[in-house]
Amino acid sequence: MAFEITGKIIDISPVNQVSDKFKKREFVIEKKETGGSAVFIDYIKFQLVQDKCDLINESFLNEDVKISFNLKGNKWERDGKINYFTNLDAWKVERASSPGREPNAPQCATLEDIPPEVDDLGDLPF
Repeated sequence: MAFEITGKIIDISPVNQVSDKFKKREFVIEKKETGGSAVFIDYIKFQLVQDKCDLINESFLNEDVKISFNLKGNKWERDGKINYFTNLDAWKVERASSPGREPNAPQCATLEDIPPEVDDLGDLPF
């Protein structure tokens, strides 16, 4: 299932080569919402996997972006203990247009296709 959200990138981790077959890059956005006179701030961590790791770099830091992502949930069992975890898998990252930006200025490279499922995650969690 695909979702979209906008926010400001406040942290970008280096690419993490988890195994020979799997790599990921995490980043965090700051999402501000106002409710009356109050401002609510959420810090939301996303991950990019495999070839999607190249969708962002340090030049995106402090930029407003629109992120297309999939919500993924996984079950992991080890030594008889079951754990569940959720990932927000980004598959498209676009710089949001801002007043100082030229309307036809090139934006970041994006991939239009939703990525295939990653089946070989090895020994989890990361």
